[in-house]
Amino acid sequence: MSGDQLSEVFDVVEVRGVLSGGFAVRGPWVSQTPIADPLKFIALVCGRARLTTDAGHGPIELEPGDVAIINNRSWLKLEGGTGDGPPRDVIPEEGFSSPGLIGADSDTDDVVIGGRVDLNAAGQALLLQALPPVGHVRASAAAATNLRGSLDRLFDEVTGDRIGAAFAIRQYGQLLLLEVLRAYVGQAELPPGWLRVLADERLRPALSLMHAEPGRPWGLEELARAAAMSRTSFAERFRTMADISPLAYLNRWRMLLARRALRDSDVRVGSLAAELGYGSESAFSTAFKREVGESPLRYRYRVRNASSARGESA
Repeated sequence: MSGDQLSEVFDVVEVRGVLSGGFAVRGPWVSQTPIADPLKFIALVCGRARLTTDAGHGPIELEPGDVAIINNRSWLKLEGGTGDGPPRDVIPEEGFSSPGLIGADSDTDDVVIGGRVDLNAAGQALLLQALPPVGHVRASAAAATNLRGSLDRLFDEVTGDRIGAAFAIRQYGQLLLLEVLRAYVGQAELPPGWLRVLADERLRPALSLMHAEPGRPWGLEELARAAAMSRTSFAERFRTMADISPLAYLNRWRMLLARRALRDSDVRVGSLAAELGYGSESAFSTAFKREVGESPLRYRYRVRNASSARGESA
């Protein structure tokens, strides 16, 4: 994306793809598990499988290289394999050091790898709203050119049992998530939300302005002119893509930047207010509390305490 607003948003909401494990199996099989994470993804490295969840639709047929993004569901069921006899119950293995995964054979096994998407609270609100209950990313689609390669490299690390494999798998988890979202944006009709508006070519010039200078008092006329649209057409298209108005989007982007600054730096609230275009510290604090539910200083105190607690328990 020109200006790379997607990377900006990923950094601000701390998106992280975490690979958690999987399994390799031959013959008929079935795997049914509860889902504890708000956002989970399932990648079929090789073989074929049918995916069912509590999303209320029929099974999704997964082919080699396909990925499913599962949004706020409580369980999933995978079925696959060929041959005679009853299906074998498979429990996914945590981690990637089990003999079953290390010895997987892409010519004979069905191989499934799973993971989750970690985000901060603001990121969860954005991404869960921007994705359907189950998103099916097809490796055969033109937009998924790099997805197959990412999965193949990941499979090579999982099965190779080489030095540094754990580090490589963590990095591939990040790249895999990026490729999945890129492919999904290119092949699906996204619901209104930030992912859809960031992918819209016509609105991109206006978004680039808001992201580059969030503290500037942008007006609707100026943003519409950047997008080479009339004010009315621009406002209507923006609301259709984002489900909010352009100026509401700008305010939300400012609040995301404010959360990051309060979380990661010691900037004074007054300085942050001026940087983000607010006329006074009190105006900024009121807007922040309306968006986040607590004052800037209380937010900073809470998230830093939570971060310290996580570090001590690690």
